[in-house]
Amino acid sequence: MSKNMLKFVNLDLQNPPKRSVDQRKQDFNEIYGEFINKKAKEQSSRCSQCGVPFCQIHCPLHNNIPDWLKLTAEGRLEEAYELAQSTNNMPEICGRICPQDRLCEGNCVIEKSGHGTVTIGSVEKYITDTAWEKDWVKPIKVKRELKQSVGIIGAGPAGMACAEELRKSGYQITIYDRYDRPGGLLIYGIPNFKLEKFVVERRTKLLKNSGIKFVQNFEVGKDKTLHELKEKHDAILIATGVYKAREINIPGHNLKNIFPAMEFLTASNRKGLGDKVKLFDDGTLNAEGKNVVVIGGGDTAMDCVRTSVRQKAKSVKCLYRRDRENMPGSAREVGNAIEEGVEFVWLTSPKSFIGDSKVSAVEVNKMKLGKPDASGRRKPEIEKDSEYKIPADLVIKSLGFDPENIPKLFNAEELAISKWGTIKIDLKTMQTSLDGVFAAGDIVRGASLVVWAIRDGRDAASEIQKYLNTIIKKKEQAA
Repeated sequence: MSKNMLKFVNLDLQNPPKRSVDQRKQDFNEIYGEFINKKAKEQSSRCSQCGVPFCQIHCPLHNNIPDWLKLTAEGRLEEAYELAQSTNNMPEICGRICPQDRLCEGNCVIEKSGHGTVTIGSVEKYITDTAWEKDWVKPIKVKRELKQSVGIIGAGPAGMACAEELRKSGYQITIYDRYDRPGGLLIYGIPNFKLEKFVVERRTKLLKNSGIKFVQNFEVGKDKTLHELKEKHDAILIATGVYKAREINIPGHNLKNIFPAMEFLTASNRKGLGDKVKLFDDGTLNAEGKNVVVIGGGDTAMDCVRTSVRQKAKSVKCLYRRDRENMPGSAREVGNAIEEGVEFVWLTSPKSFIGDSKVSAVEVNKMKLGKPDASGRRKPEIEKDSEYKIPADLVIKSLGFDPENIPKLFNAEELAISKWGTIKIDLKTMQTSLDGVFAAGDIVRGASLVVWAIRDGRDAASEIQKYLNTIIKKKEQAA
């Protein structure tokens, strides 16, 4: 065991410095500062080097966390980076946006013993940012170009992870995406204060420099059908994600100034990227000076409330039908939102939206938690005669996402879907009901985390390669 490790017994947990509330409310810059090398080494040295690394087990990518913490503690940063990127196609992104408190850090052994977790996410961010600064991150150098090609539908984390893995083997890769920039949710869904856009853009540039082609503003079903793409490529991956907002069908839901979360966040992110955004510029999707009410308790809801604060809303309230302990979002993000002045109205559910042509208030019911439901969570129940009104000039619905009707959109009605609208796949091969067409990410598992999308993309790359190798063998046997 290295003498540099197991220092949690005399070295306290220390996170990178967080910008003051007054500072960070004024802009959309990331709220955490950088570790300096000394602090990164110190905090890495707190790792207990467990025989059974629960941090690694609870990471969807099974990143070799103890080993790259050890290398960091020893000052071997380039080796630490090589190890970190060997299992993760976007370590600099995961270090910023993964809910570590629910995954690796939440399952850290020394966290359970009361010593405070190892700051895994911050160290991962430090390692990879240092790698970019020192030019250790290089485009893929293909040893042997292959003739077989793969078309990937969706330039989000699942699609880009799959593309990178397949390109390493020499396949010709084209990514098709309906938006004007690659990145999907990373570009348009996640605010700058969690993920500055240059981080995504440099990763995209790296893939382009590796020989991966991107075709933007391309809609499958409109520009080409799924079958037409299949004729062009030897295999197809569907990695579109899920973007259809869940509705809340209560009286008044058709009033103006009630918007889905992604519409609000996309407008804000586009504005930050320098685009002209009509609904933002005319004030419709700008929270400035407004009483904002966000409905929901997940990470997207936290993005909405914290964006509203930075847009200088008059007040920001978050309605959630359960209590704080039962919120699905990151506890760390909830804490940041509270620090920034967001008011959480726990155990509260909307009953109706009030207004003439546009919303002026949300009528709500107070809730109480009853017996657990099928999921094991206590079911919220309405308290009798508990109605009251909350003023609202802008309401943002953050109730989760459902899949779009992919078979209809892609003109491929024979593409099998589940009862939830997600694409059905063979769980072993990741192949859909159509030969040579695979699917991965949220469009298969439902709305989930970026780290799971990366994992699914990597797994899909492996299965696609097996499929393409089978095709070659069949051709050789036929000849």
